[in-house]
Amino acid sequence: MDRTTFTYDVEDGIAHIRLNRPAAFNTMNGAFWAEFPAAFDEIAADMRVRAVLISSTGRHFSAGLDLKWAAESQGRAHADPGRARESFRRHVKDMQQCFEAIDQCRVPVIAAIQGGCIGGGLDLVSACDLRVGTADCFFTIQEVNVGIVADVGTLQRLPYLLPQGLVRELAYTGRRWAAKEALAQGFLNQLHDTHEDAVAAGLALAREIAAKSPLVITGIKQVLNAGRDMTIAQGLDYVAVWNAGMLQGEDSSRAIAAQLNKGQASYGDLAP
Repeated sequence: MDRTTFTYDVEDGIAHIRLNRPAAFNTMNGAFWAEFPAAFDEIAADMRVRAVLISSTGRHFSAGLDLKWAAESQGRAHADPGRARESFRRHVKDMQQCFEAIDQCRVPVIAAIQGGCIGGGLDLVSACDLRVGTADCFFTIQEVNVGIVADVGTLQRLPYLLPQGLVRELAYTGRRWAAKEALAQGFLNQLHDTHEDAVAAGLALAREIAAKSPLVITGIKQVLNAGRDMTIAQGLDYVAVWNAGMLQGEDSSRAIAAQLNKGQASYGDLAP
């Protein structure tokens, strides 16, 4: 499909999405909300893909929701207020699914962040598995500053990534959360001086992941995601069943042989 809000390519098992509206600070307009999940549909169907990198262009990673488009979307009215509100609920659920596609992606997703990562931008990177940033990057739960309860994932995912007190402070105040603080709190995995260095670091992580068994990597992500909503006992049972079902393939023997020979194993793609 034609894309107007980002570029997309796959090379050496890594899908790279680059937000590409720098003049508009990569705000998320109507086209973005349609194009972004479609790209993840492609990733889901492409067994060559073993990791995803999301980067951006220009001064800021993303200034979040395109407020003009959002105002127009809210303006769709129906004579019956109940039907109007039900329609808007479906609209929000569709937007939520955009970043749920990251969370539920078969492979790990890495974000390389520069400058401002605001509102919807924070929703996006909160759904990623790993985050690297530039020294000048910052994050803002902007919704509180425009009279909205953040509703596309930040308030649901950040409490799994950060202390409750910090999440509540950021959500209540809408203050800038600087890169060094985000690194110290574990939200950022790495910090780099320049945008180019951050993207290079994100690609290096993606390549390292892509060299592992894709069967094991997808299993790790499935087990970690499932464990968020389970007790420890349930999580242990889930991974026992997973390994009982998936560990009978050839990847384990290849990995062990490579370790014994101090070499690098080669793994086939998952079945389509």
